[in-house]
Amino acid sequence: MNARYMVSLVTVIVLFLIAWAGTALGLQVLFGIIIPYAALLLFIVGFIYRVMNWSRSAVPFRIPTTGGQHKSLPWFTHAQFDCPATKWQVVVRMALEILTFRSLFRNTRMKLKEGGRLSYQLEIFLWVGALAFHYAFLAVLIRHLRFFTEPVPFFVQLIENIDSFFRVEIIYPVFKFGIPGVFVSGIVLLLAVAYLFLRRIFTPQVRYISLASDYFPLFLIFGIALTGILMRYITKIDVTSAKALTMGLVTFRPTIPEGVGTIFYIHLFFVSVLLAYFPFSKLMHLGGIFLSPTRNLTTDTRTKRHVNPWNYPVPVHTYEEYEDEFRDKMIEVGLPVEKMPEPEPVKEDAPAKDETPAEEEEKE
Repeated sequence: MNARYMVSLVTVIVLFLIAWAGTALGLQVLFGIIIPYAALLLFIVGFIYRVMNWSRSAVPFRIPTTGGQHKSLPWFTHAQFDCPATKWQVVVRMALEILTFRSLFRNTRMKLKEGGRLSYQLEIFLWVGALAFHYAFLAVLIRHLRFFTEPVPFFVQLIENIDSFFRVEIIYPVFKFGIPGVFVSGIVLLLAVAYLFLRRIFTPQVRYISLASDYFPLFLIFGIALTGILMRYITKIDVTSAKALTMGLVTFRPTIPEGVGTIFYIHLFFVSVLLAYFPFSKLMHLGGIFLSPTRNLTTDTRTKRHVNPWNYPVPVHTYEEYEDEFRDKMIEVGLPVEKMPEPEPVKEDAPAKDETPAEEEEKE
C-alpha cells in the first residue's frame, strides 16, 4: 500500500471529522464565517504573492518550447502556433493551450516491446480526463454563483439549464415523484478525479513521481464533489438558509441561519481548505501558465538579436592573455597553442680582448 496517498486520504478523513465534530459542538460560527473568511484572505494574498514573485523573475532570452518549423526562408512552411513569430500568434497559442490543453493532447507514451523495439502512443485518455476534470470544475463553479448573487446572472441560469438537462423520474401507479435535475458536471467531476487518482496508482512511472501533495488535492476535491452530491440528492438541506449564509458572507453581514445541515458545513470546510491550500500547491498552474516563458514568448531568435541585459562590464581574462601567460608550459606538455614563441636571437661571439704582457708571459 502506498503510504503517500494513505497520508493524504487520512488527512482528508481527519478534516471531515473535525468539521463534523465542530458542527456538533455548536461551532457553526467558526466553520461558517471565520474559517471561510480566513481561507479567502489567504487565497488572495497567496495568489498575488506567487504571481508577483514570478513576474519579477528575469527572462533575458527567448526560451519557448517549440514543436515545428521556425519562421525562416519563404519556401519553408512556418508552424505559426508551435513557433509563433508575432504576438498574435502567441495569443492563439496561449488560447489553445488554456482552452484545449494542446500540448497535453500531443503527449506521447513510450513503451518497450519484445525484441527491444520502442513504440510511441498518444496519451489520449490523460488529455480527455484532464479536459473533463477542468471543464466540469468550471461548470460547478459557475453554477455555484447563484448562491452568491442576487439576482442570478443569466449565464449562470443558462449553464445550469444545460448542465441539468438529464432528469430522473420514478413513476408509480398512484403517484409520480422525481429527483432534482441531475447535474452532469458533478458526476463527470467525480469520475475525472477517480480516473486521475487511479492513473497515479496503476501507472508505475506516474506512481514513482507522485507525492503526498499530489494526492491530497484529489481527495479534497473528491470530498467536495461527494458532499455536494449528497446535499442535492440524498441528505437534503434548506437551500434558502444556505443562500442566506453565503449572501451574508459576500455582503460582509455574516449570519448563521437556522436549518443549515451539518453536511453543508463539512462541504464549506472542504472548500475553505482547498482555497487556503491552493496558492502553495501545484494547483497554482492556474496563474503560472500565463507567466510561463516557454509559452508566452515569440520564437524570433532568427530575426532579432536578443542581448542579455545582465552583460555589464566585468574584468575578464581573455584566451590570448591566458596563452601569453602559460604558453611555455603549454608547449612543454604538448598542448597546441595559437601563437608559437619567437625564437631567441643568436648571440655573436664577443671579440677577444687584448692580453697584457704579464698574461702572455704566463701562457709561455
